[in-house]
Amino acid sequence: MLIDGHAHVFQAVNGLVREGPVRGLGYGRIALGERTLQLLPPFNERTAYTAEMLIAQMDWAGVDRAFLLQGTYYGPCNDYAREAIARYPERLAGAAWLDPWTPGARQAFAETFADNPAAPGFRAVKLEFSVSHGLWGLHPGARLDDPALEWLWAEMERRGLALTLDLGGVGSQSYQSGAVRKIAQWHPGLKIVIAHLGQPTRKAETSPETWALWQEQIDLGGLPNIWFDCAALPIFLPEEEYPYPSAGRYLQLAVERIGPGKVLWGSDQPGLLAVLSYPQLVRLAHLHTQFLSPAEQALILYENARLVYGM
Repeated sequence: MLIDGHAHVFQAVNGLVREGPVRGLGYGRIALGERTLQLLPPFNERTAYTAEMLIAQMDWAGVDRAFLLQGTYYGPCNDYAREAIARYPERLAGAAWLDPWTPGARQAFAETFADNPAAPGFRAVKLEFSVSHGLWGLHPGARLDDPALEWLWAEMERRGLALTLDLGGVGSQSYQSGAVRKIAQWHPGLKIVIAHLGQPTRKAETSPETWALWQEQIDLGGLPNIWFDCAALPIFLPEEEYPYPSAGRYLQLAVERIGPGKVLWGSDQPGLLAVLSYPQLVRLAHLHTQFLSPAEQALILYENARLVYGM
């Protein structure tokens, strides 16, 4: 069994970040504000990553299931993600997108999670909160521990939904470890996953003050209801090449602090496919966990995702 705890699908790139609108330009290219980037390999004429493309990649790499996340970067696509989950319920599950700082957020949440026995529901809410690509950039000064958001955490806890957070770069204004600790303690029944293992980088590691902030965030995994996914670590290490030894070292450092029962494997495809193929990402997952026993490896590679996301 192998579960990818961090994947994306979209029919078109239609996002909005602090830098400006994010739009597809074809053949894997996107416009990010005034910049042009090669987000994906030039697979096809339209810059898209459909559920069928994801399933084909999973079959190629030997991945059994994947958990779909959304964010401001690719653009919200709750309807398409729900349809994908309905078409492939044995392969896919996922989180809904929500911007809780916009007017009408409570109504949007109620409509998104309205009971519908005929359609598979979302199992989590994803908040892409980073400064550069997330909600903090659209709502400067936003706080996760804002009392105005208490309704959201309480309702998610009541419904048994998980919360997935991207808190951005170490030390940034969206890197709100203290706020996440408060939410976890106030709502012990709310399962929380922090993406990208807190985004460790070589630059952050060279600064004792900054590295202490990363360690502080990782230590949140000592709480019974907080986990981390380790998706996209190679993208934070542009100075390294395969097999990205620092990514493996950061994973080991985190596991030594909070244990293998608190980390989920994820790829963050398709964004990582411009750097590595999916089979290479799977090989890295096994390589970077080889310091563990087979039972401990199984926790990271699939058991923790089954527990947290109900897969």
